[in-house]
Amino acid sequence: MSDGLSFEDLRKANSTRCVRWHKGGIEEWSVTDWATAVTGELGEACNAIKKLRRIECGAQNINDPDRQLTEVSQAVASIGEELADTLIYLDLLALRLGIDLEAEVVRKFNATSERYSFPERL
Repeated sequence: MSDGLSFEDLRKANSTRCVRWHKGGIEEWSVTDWATAVTGELGEACNAIKKLRRIECGAQNINDPDRQLTEVSQAVASIGEELADTLIYLDLLALRLGIDLEAEVVRKFNATSERYSFPERL
C-alpha cells in the first residue's frame, strides 16, 4: 500500500478482518446492522464537527474531560478518525450487499459530471 490505498486494498483487508471479528463473517450482521454502524460513525463525525464549530465561534464545549475538544487540530483529527471509521463500515455494508463500491463511485461520479457538463471523470 505504499502507492496509496485503493478500494481493492480496503476491501481485501476489511473482509479478512471482518471474518476475524465476526465469527459468522459478513453475514453475521444484517444490512440494517451494517447501515446502523455506518450512520453511528458518521454521527460521531458530525458531533466532532459540531465541536469544531463551537471552537471556531468561541462557544463553550462542555463535555466529560475524556471527550473534550478544545483546539481546532484536535477536532479535525477526531473528524478524520470518524470519517475513516465511516468509510470502513460503508465498505462492509457494500460487501454485505455484493456491491462493488469502487465501480459504483466511478459510475455515479461520471454520471453526475455528464449531467452537469463538467469535464472531470474518473
